[in-house]
Amino acid sequence: MAAGESRPDPDALLARVNAEETRKSRARLKIFFGFAPGVGKTFAMLELAQRLHKDGVDVVVGVVETHGRADTAALMEGLEILKRRVVEYRGARLEEFDVDAAIARKPKVVLVDELAHTNAPHGRHAKRWQDVLDLLDAGIDVYTTLNVQHVESLNDVVAQITHVEVRETVPDSVLARADDLELVDLTPDELLVRMREGKVYGEEQAARAQNHFFKHGNLIALRELALRRTAERVDADMQDYRRDHGIESTWAASERILVCVGPSPASARLARAAFRMVSGLRAPWIAVSVDTPRLRGMSDADRARLEAHLRLAETLGGEVIRLTGDEVSATLLAYARTRNVTRIIIGKPTHSWWRDRFRGSLLDELVRGSGDIDVHVIRGAGEAASSGDSPPAQPFRAGPYLSAALMVAVATGLGTVLTQILSLPDVVMIFLLGIMLVALRFGRGPSVLAATLSVACLDFFFVPPFYTFAVSDVRHSLTFGVMFVVGLVMSSLTTRLRHQEEGARLRERRTASLYALTREIGRTVDPFETAAVAARLVHDALDAHVTVLAPTASGTLQVLAASPGAAELAADELGVARWAFEHGQLAGAHTATLSGARVQCTPLTSATGKAVGVLALRIDSARRSFESDDRHLLDSFARQIAVAIERARYAEEAKDAQLKMRTEEMRSSLLSAVSHDLRTPLAAITGAASTLLDTKSDLASGERLEMLQTICEEAERLERLVANLLEMVRLDSGTVAVKSEWVPLEEIVGSALARLEKKLQNHTVRIDLPADLPLIAVDPVLFEHVFLNLFENAAKYTPPGSAIEVTARQSSTALEIDVADRGPGLPPGDEARVFEKFFRGQHVGVGGVGLGLAICRSIVEAHKGSMSAHAREGGGTVFRINLPRGENPPTVPPEEGES
Repeated sequence: MAAGESRPDPDALLARVNAEETRKSRARLKIFFGFAPGVGKTFAMLELAQRLHKDGVDVVVGVVETHGRADTAALMEGLEILKRRVVEYRGARLEEFDVDAAIARKPKVVLVDELAHTNAPHGRHAKRWQDVLDLLDAGIDVYTTLNVQHVESLNDVVAQITHVEVRETVPDSVLARADDLELVDLTPDELLVRMREGKVYGEEQAARAQNHFFKHGNLIALRELALRRTAERVDADMQDYRRDHGIESTWAASERILVCVGPSPASARLARAAFRMVSGLRAPWIAVSVDTPRLRGMSDADRARLEAHLRLAETLGGEVIRLTGDEVSATLLAYARTRNVTRIIIGKPTHSWWRDRFRGSLLDELVRGSGDIDVHVIRGAGEAASSGDSPPAQPFRAGPYLSAALMVAVATGLGTVLTQILSLPDVVMIFLLGIMLVALRFGRGPSVLAATLSVACLDFFFVPPFYTFAVSDVRHSLTFGVMFVVGLVMSSLTTRLRHQEEGARLRERRTASLYALTREIGRTVDPFETAAVAARLVHDALDAHVTVLAPTASGTLQVLAASPGAAELAADELGVARWAFEHGQLAGAHTATLSGARVQCTPLTSATGKAVGVLALRIDSARRSFESDDRHLLDSFARQIAVAIERARYAEEAKDAQLKMRTEEMRSSLLSAVSHDLRTPLAAITGAASTLLDTKSDLASGERLEMLQTICEEAERLERLVANLLEMVRLDSGTVAVKSEWVPLEEIVGSALARLEKKLQNHTVRIDLPADLPLIAVDPVLFEHVFLNLFENAAKYTPPGSAIEVTARQSSTALEIDVADRGPGLPPGDEARVFEKFFRGQHVGVGGVGLGLAICRSIVEAHKGSMSAHAREGGGTVFRINLPRGENPPTVPPEEGES
């Protein structure tokens, strides 16, 4: 095996095999990426398509925009081109990519130009990238093109550079899904030459573009963005390869610097030195703090200084990472290799050399274990402070040492009592047991004292000559030495075991808290519900009062939720939250910004770097600050909550977008239907009225009467259309008051039939109502509209001579009314859609707006009933009305003369 490589971890190997199998089985997405229109993305895509076509690969053109470029159009020759879908929108005919036709054709590769394109309304998806995802799900490879300004996470950066807000964007997750990202590059000068030659836009449009978006400086900045985004992708691919193949040696393909940060004041100088170094190298850098068992007991001052150093590093542009481990050097080196770090910066030791002999030297361990990584040692700032590589000085506590001395006294007493039945090695074991118990309970210092006192007591009480420290047999000196060394080793191992147990317990607590948070907020889709769950769980985990805030549409912060017992935030505390939100930085108590506040505010930052809210914590006055592990946990909580709130917001935006799309569809349907249904009767009325007004025309009385009848009928048709529209508006607004009266059902049905006598003259209407049918409590005026619409629909859609049947039956709880016809029936799946507004089905040449059945259902539901449609056996449709039976109807008194 090559040097610098090690055998891959079995779990990592299995994960790599599974990922590789997934990549092989799924369809491939290749994106031709550029910094501006005209760099040659479509040209490069078509060139590759022609090569694949010559190799026998089934390649089709789904949609390619040539923009009038002859050389681009020439590259499409010989390739199969799918027919585009034509969409009528606002009087224009738009041609769109037909994703359904592409899926039905199912080629090996389909070319889909302009990934960020917005589709015309009424299509399968609003965005073309959603069509591409459907193609990939169908097992079809996709080649597409994309410019850097359309990447969602770079949208605000592009707007800042170009002063143009790009509205068509593609989520970063689509780029992450791409199997290949090919950069198509051109210098800005060459692009401007192409622009002037008319190879990008027409002459007039090119002139405007060069004065706005296509300024030379804009193109340079956009090109750098595209190059950097591609470099990030290449670097991520390299990291994946190193991880998958278990390569631990550093590949210095690019510089990456890691600086060790601790509570020592010298760490501030290290952060600044790292910033100066990366400024010259133009390389990313990482500020790392390692939390070890020895550092967990640091003082509040040291903890505050450590947090200040990490904030300084973040302010200087570094990536802040907090690690947990038993040894600083091993943890740093392991992380450095996973991130392909090329240089490590550490402070020069300021303590005396003898301490390294006893405790070990972090610098020496790093240098010896660094391998291919360069280690830079920077001098400190000169303050008389503990070095960042060693634990801070702790205040002396006498209690543990007195307990260690007492344990030795107990072991001595026990050995003295049992001296008649125990040999000297047995007494040594008693002392070693005491040393181990002291180490387990009190740590290293008291256990060293216990080992020293144990050797002294063994010599004084149990080795002749007794009650003196003199040693008569030199072999006992070896026993004392071995006992002391074994005691120290046991003390060290026991202390380490104790620290590892504490670390495991802390990691378990953190994992359990994060799992609970992820599980709970994963079930929520509402921002307020998400915030309530988050506030409760953070309160339970950190024992602090929590308030979650998020911006409103106007930009002000509103409280989404608060933990139980949390007090309302005061005006100054809301100001702290506002500052944290606007600057994306920690603020408030125990921070460097607005530290006098009573709350600590953590910005909730999404994966795209956008602040979506603030997590405000009111810390108990008895607790001055968070432990390092609590800070790690809070940061993890903040990331998860931000993702959940952003997901909930996206869900709301998707609902709003769907509602807007549905509203737009309804508006278009309304305009289309109303314009037709208004134009037809108006044309008839105008024609008849013009004929009647024409003094030159000599009409017979019969013809004149027919003209007047036409005007009346068409006017009634208009009145019916307007009445339906107004009725639907009233029902939707909820302003319709149901005035229930006890009326016979046959009276309502008869009234409706009388009003539609002419329209129903070619149909047979059969009414079969039980003789004992009771009165029904309905609004007779509204309920007559139900039968008017049902009968009018039957007259429109059923053939002449067919029968319309009205039946009713009752039970103890409900009254069921059926209106059945023998028309064409309903296609499967349309049983519920027929009650939607403006739904008209596939009926050609039949007028109407598509509101009749929607009005029927709204009126029935206003009466606490329900309405449904069913296919009728033998052909036709049954519309069923179900009305609940309430109180008993009044009895009808018999007429006079009846007994």
